Amino acid sequence: MVRFLKGSIKIALQRESFARGELVEGTFALEAKKEIHGNRLVAALVATETYTERNYKGRSQRRTREVYRASQIVEEARVYPAGFTANYNFKIALPAGEVREGNSILGGALSLLTGFGSRVEWRVQVSLDAEGVDLAASRRIYVG
Repeated sequence: MVRFLKGSIKIALQRESFARGELVEGTFALEAKKEIHGNRLVAALVATETYTERNYKGRSQRRTREVYRASQIVEEARVYPAGFTANYNFKIALPAGEVREGNSILGGALSLLTGFGSRVEWRVQVSLDAEGVDLAASRRIYVG
């Protein structure tokens, strides 16, 4: 709730479906309702894998782990005055190959033991690391 009192970030993408190796391009709008002392403004492309893990008692449990992150620093430390609004562009390339931890031999063996039916979800995330409460937004994208 406090986050919305300080400001907001809204992400706009030209499209939401991409092929591996493509460039994800978009814009985002930053609005500061109150003065914000920002440390860093970052756009990132993040992949998380959700998988099922079985424990020693045979019970299954859903887990999530980050398997890929590519970041672009949009702006370094600065003060955003109250009423500030601006639009920013970003371009981040998707990796050309698979990004699961199971790419290595050891990771593949671990995946056979723990990951039954895992899936990878991709997101574009924009965050303003600031003093006090950070501002953040994310949009899901589809990679095939």
